[in-house]
Amino acid sequence: MSSNRQDAWSQDEDVILAEVVLRHIREGGTQLKAFEEVGRKLSRTSAACGFRWNSFVRKQYKSGIELAKKQRKQAKKHTPLVNNPHQETSFQPEIGENANEHFSMSSMIQYLQKAEEAVSNEAKAMLENKKLKDEISQLTHKCEQVESELKEYKSKFSLLEEDHKSLLTIFEKARKMALLQGNEEKVKFQMDKNGNLQRVNK
Repeated sequence: MSSNRQDAWSQDEDVILAEVVLRHIREGGTQLKAFEEVGRKLSRTSAACGFRWNSFVRKQYKSGIELAKKQRKQAKKHTPLVNNPHQETSFQPEIGENANEHFSMSSMIQYLQKAEEAVSNEAKAMLENKKLKDEISQLTHKCEQVESELKEYKSKFSLLEEDHKSLLTIFEKARKMALLQGNEEKVKFQMDKNGNLQRVNK
């Protein structure tokens, strides 16, 4: 793997550089060690990483540097004063891990990306909700129209049903009168003004 890249730095590489340097500051490490670690990750020389940090990235993370220094001081205050180097070494990475968990630049970026995605999803949901409300309003209006038409058809059907019953009654009367005649004379009927059949004598 080559460590002599000359191409321009990307934003993601700047973030990685800042994250590693700030972690080393918090944990009491040196910037040289940080530059070497970044160089291995990004396939760049430690000198190139140091130059990038001092010339550009450091200016973008002034508040982050101050915060890392404060965290380093607080970590030193809580470090037990013992002469056992193994106990001290096992304690320091724990502080670095906790600090890195809460103040990692990549974590902050992920949080902002998720927040932006949540806002976007909320806007889409509101728009979809408005469309659904409009569709419900239109369907409700159509249902009202259909119910009105159905009511009108039911009224017309009721009138037709009554007329049908009246005609059946008339036909039944005519049939009975024809049966009562008992001869082969042709009987004629006519309907009066009240809708009743009357026999017409020849």
